[in-house]
Amino acid sequence: MTTRITLICALSACITFSAYAAPVQCIAPAKPGGGMSVTCKLIQQALQTHPSPADKDLDVKISYLPGGIGAVAWNSIVTQRRAEADTLVAFSGGSLMNLAQGKYGNADVNNVRWVAAIGVDYGMIAVRNDSPYKTLSDLIKVLKQQPSKLTIGTAGTVGSQDWLKITLLAKQSKIDPKSLRFVALEGGGEAFTALRAGHVQVISGDASEATLHTVDGEIRVLAVLAEKRLPGALANVPTAIEQGIDVSWPIIRGFYMGPQVSDAAYRRWVHTFDQMMSTHEFEKLRADYGLYPLAITGDQLTRYIHKTVEDYRKQSDQLGLIR
Repeated sequence: MTTRITLICALSACITFSAYAAPVQCIAPAKPGGGMSVTCKLIQQALQTHPSPADKDLDVKISYLPGGIGAVAWNSIVTQRRAEADTLVAFSGGSLMNLAQGKYGNADVNNVRWVAAIGVDYGMIAVRNDSPYKTLSDLIKVLKQQPSKLTIGTAGTVGSQDWLKITLLAKQSKIDPKSLRFVALEGGGEAFTALRAGHVQVISGDASEATLHTVDGEIRVLAVLAEKRLPGALANVPTAIEQGIDVSWPIIRGFYMGPQVSDAAYRRWVHTFDQMMSTHEFEKLRADYGLYPLAITGDQLTRYIHKTVEDYRKQSDQLGLIR
C-alpha cells in the first residue's frame, strides 16, 4: 500500500456562505480524540474563523456518532438523514476500507454524495514514553522473539487499516501476524486512552492523532508510515522506510453527505470547499492539525473514491479478508 483562512469575500464567496441558514452539523463517526474528530475540528475552525461578512455567525456543531468504525453514522445518513443539506460526515481511508470489505452491510459508494477530501494523513506506530522500546527496531525485535508478549491496540477489528499497518510491518519483518495480540478499539481516541492507561503497550494509529497526543510528552512515536519525514510536530520521527521496513500508509480525510441532498446544496458545498482550500490560511490551518496537502472535491473525488475502494477490495481479497 505504498503510495508514492481568511477567505477573500469576493461576491461569489459571500453568496456561497450566506446560503447556509441552519447551523452546520459535522458528524465524527467515532469517539472524541481520534482522526475523525480532527477532521471535524479543522473544518469547524476554518468555517468559524474565516466566514464571509455575510455570515459572521456561521456555526459548526460537532456531534459524535461512534459504532462499527463508521457503520452507525453511515446507516443514519443513508436511512434517516438522507436530505440534510447542512450535515457533513467525516470519513477516512478506514471508512473506505470498511466499505471495500463489506463491513457496512450492503452499503455501496454510491449511497452517499462525496463532497471533499481536505487532506492526507499517514499511519504511525506509538508506545508510551516510559516504554523500553525506543525505536521501531526495538519493537520488531521483541515481537519476533515473543510475538504475544505485547498487546497492540487498533481502531477496528481484523482487516481494519490499523490492523493492516501492523500486519504489513510484521510480514516485512518475517513475523506471522496471526501470532500477534490485537485489541480492537473504537477509534483513535480510545486507542490513545488505552495506551496511556497501560491496557495496551503499542498502538497503530494516525499521524494527526499523534500530533494531538504527543504534546504532553506521554507518548513516543516510533515511526511514521510515510515515504519521507513529516514536517511539523513529528519532524524528528523517522519513517519505517528509514528503519529498514518498506511500508507507507497514506490516509485520505474528508466529508460526505446524504444521498438526497439537492444538487444545488451539494454544488454549493463543493464550491465552498474549493474556495476555502485554495487559500494560504487554510493550508496553514491544515498543517496545524497534522494533515498534509490534498484537495479533491465533487465529481473528481467521487471517481477517486470508486477507484480507491476497488483497490482496497482487491488488496483485502488477496489477504483473505473478504468472504
